[in-house]
Amino acid sequence: MKHALLAKCALLIAPILKGQGSLSQTLEPMLSNLDPSERGLAHQLILGTFRQGPRLERIAQQLLDKPLKEKDKDVYALILLGLYQLDFMRTADHAAINNTVDATLSLKKSWAKALVNGVLRNYQRDQAKIFETLDNDICFHSAFPGWLAKRVKKFWPEQKEAVYQASNSQPAVTLRVNPLKSSIEEYADQLTQTGIEFQRSDQTGFITLNQAVDITQLPGFDDGTFSVQDSAAQFASQLIELESNQRVLDACCAPGGKTCAMLEAEPELASMVAIDLEADRLKRVEQNLSRLNLSAELIAGDVSQTESWWDGQPFDRILLDAPCSATGVVRRHPDIKYLRRPEDINALADTQLQLLLALWPLLKKGGTLLYATCSILPTENEQVIDRFLKQSNDATSVPLQLPIGFAQEHGWQFLPEQHSETTAGHDGFYYAKLVKD
Repeated sequence: MKHALLAKCALLIAPILKGQGSLSQTLEPMLSNLDPSERGLAHQLILGTFRQGPRLERIAQQLLDKPLKEKDKDVYALILLGLYQLDFMRTADHAAINNTVDATLSLKKSWAKALVNGVLRNYQRDQAKIFETLDNDICFHSAFPGWLAKRVKKFWPEQKEAVYQASNSQPAVTLRVNPLKSSIEEYADQLTQTGIEFQRSDQTGFITLNQAVDITQLPGFDDGTFSVQDSAAQFASQLIELESNQRVLDACCAPGGKTCAMLEAEPELASMVAIDLEADRLKRVEQNLSRLNLSAELIAGDVSQTESWWDGQPFDRILLDAPCSATGVVRRHPDIKYLRRPEDINALADTQLQLLLALWPLLKKGGTLLYATCSILPTENEQVIDRFLKQSNDATSVPLQLPIGFAQEHGWQFLPEQHSETTAGHDGFYYAKLVKD
């Protein structure tokens, strides 16, 4: 491993440790500037270090005499990268240490060479003692920030260990087969003929790949035969129960996976309006629609300010994939552990309620609004629905029944599940189905 690559990884990680920027903004540009032979390794190092970050930080705190200065957060990131290599990668210990130490030179911080070397070698020597010291530390045990680990423990006491483990694992790729192009059975046969290893979930029937592949090289990518979409998210297009000639609104639509899934499920809609706050994010929606040869009316605007974009014609169906903490997709976006704050949750719940209240008047009598989040916190899920129902006399929550996940008082919750030889795995997700009386 080149020490210069480690330095580049540390420079990307450091700002996010300070709460600045995100992987969605910085990771792809950084990877695109690397030699193709280095991209996979850099991706593994960066995401792995964030997945295990709170745990690695607890270890680092045991090894450092005092915290490093903010301006030296890159050195601190380098130490976390070194600890990650020693604990979670197959790199020989001596190579991991030497390369991490040499990376201080690429950072132009030669003074840190002795510090990084000492920390990593002391970890090698004192690992058992450090683990014993941290035995009851929830951050070390869960690799979650303390506030979030405690909420998982509070809300899901029986499932907490599985939630931690699944959230810290690498997600597999699940495919959504376009029913306008193929059936799941037919596409499974195509994959078999191509030699691609996959699972067909006994519960959902969805296809999950067993190995990392270049998605663009799979059969049918160019003609839109499939898209990548997690199992939990795939139920949206089923639960909303579309019919021909309906007017449908996809609120907070980017990146467009559910927009496309609904258009695939019912190609004879009267109209599909897809709205998102940021025009830049709508470019991704446009790209997905184009690849799948689908069309929708795209609007950049504030969903809650309906007077600025609604034409006054009510909708038969509304999907509100509400902005949320994203605590159900930490395995895909592990920097959430650093970007989310405990005070964010109640603020997000208030925003979610405001969006529901703003969109409800746009729904026809007898119409359906499907509320969705990728959160595992009831504060954003069934508690929001409960608050909404208490303020809306003409709304009824419809009981749901799905092959995975479990019922809540209002709606249906998925907790993250790890991919294995026997399970396809899925993200944490929540749905509630509301009908207008």
